[in-house]
Amino acid sequence: MERIVKQNLLYDFYGELLTEHQRQIYEDAIFNDMSLSEISENYGITRQGVHDIIKRCDRALADYEDKLKLIARFERVRGSVYELSGLIRRLLEHGKESGEDELDSTLEHALGLTEDILAGL
Repeated sequence: MERIVKQNLLYDFYGELLTEHQRQIYEDAIFNDMSLSEISENYGITRQGVHDIIKRCDRALADYEDKLKLIARFERVRGSVYELSGLIRRLLEHGKESGEDELDSTLEHALGLTEDILAGL
């Protein structure tokens, strides 16, 4: 399961850097759950050729992440925003208990911003 999630993330971030042919074969194998035989028939190449393309795509996507580190950055930012969101929620609950309206409104605004950021990630 973890491998599938990792492949999905890598493809989401770097899939556009693959050639159209590579993308089509990779999508058929990984996302459409087609067998090597089905893909080889559709594209007129051998099963070994399909296997090689999939492995090459996996390597290329992993190499892009090794060099660019966009997924690592994304996960750090997402983790920080989740943590910030939790802190704001705690402060907001404390502010409501103590009746501090201005603090409540500022925290609600900050919480809204973190939710917008998380929705966009």
